[in-house]
Amino acid sequence: MISEAIDYLAIGQRLRAYRIAASLKAEDVAKSLRISRAAVYRLEKGEIVKIETLERLALLLDTSLASLLGIDTEYYSSGEGFFERMRQLEEQSTHIYSHFDPFSFLLTSPHYLSHLAMMLEESGEAIESDKYAVSLSILKHRKTQFYQSVPKVINLISLRNVERFLHIGLVGNLTISPGKKSERMLLARQEVYHLIELLEHQSYAPTIAITEQAIPSIAFQIFYQDQNPISLAMSPFRLGELPNVTTGIASITSSFDAIKRYRSLFDKLWQNSAKDKQAIDLLKATLEKF
Repeated sequence: MISEAIDYLAIGQRLRAYRIAASLKAEDVAKSLRISRAAVYRLEKGEIVKIETLERLALLLDTSLASLLGIDTEYYSSGEGFFERMRQLEEQSTHIYSHFDPFSFLLTSPHYLSHLAMMLEESGEAIESDKYAVSLSILKHRKTQFYQSVPKVINLISLRNVERFLHIGLVGNLTISPGKKSERMLLARQEVYHLIELLEHQSYAPTIAITEQAIPSIAFQIFYQDQNPISLAMSPFRLGELPNVTTGIASITSSFDAIKRYRSLFDKLWQNSAKDKQAIDLLKATLEKF
């Protein structure tokens, strides 16, 4: 029997994320383990009794038992599994410290998901249509959670990333026609205007800051439940211009040392960043330059 000290629900959530990352349906797992599809769904709800079942699942999902148990770092080599894990962690967190390039998908306009689909199609990322559809569906769910105010997200944004975003536009590759390039630059401007509107909204202003300092190229999120850190997620996947949802290795860890170091970096950058009216003026000045 599995120890009662283990977080069953978290194991089930990881199972679901790894299954999605492996592009397996519940019936595929059921067939391999010779159990019913309903039993697979119960496993993903945390209804796990035998350690042997987890060992077989780890082998099937190409991960380790330690990762499934949350003892070791979780690794995801595709966007859809990682995005699902982000959705799970966001759902159970009270607040998150976040940095994305150019800025968080959660801060984009309601039209951005269709823009992202267009960019993925241009980039060739949409060739594997099933993975592409799963990623977009999960991202849509994440955005819905955000608008329901679960959780509070503190967003650190690099001005240099915003400048590149405006310069390149919402494109999937750099070979599009000049006319289309102009249209996509306009779409990027509209997204920055939307960001300014969020800053002008009283409930968002304290949670968005713009930094002109050098910032890590890797995206990261630090998840908290009240004052207790849950996890640190680091990702190479990009949802901005020239998006990437298929290539790279994302990781999630609950290492206290890793969380402490990233939080220290975040706080240092946040302290010297532009906020409220200063951030709004900085973004407006940047729009004028492009």
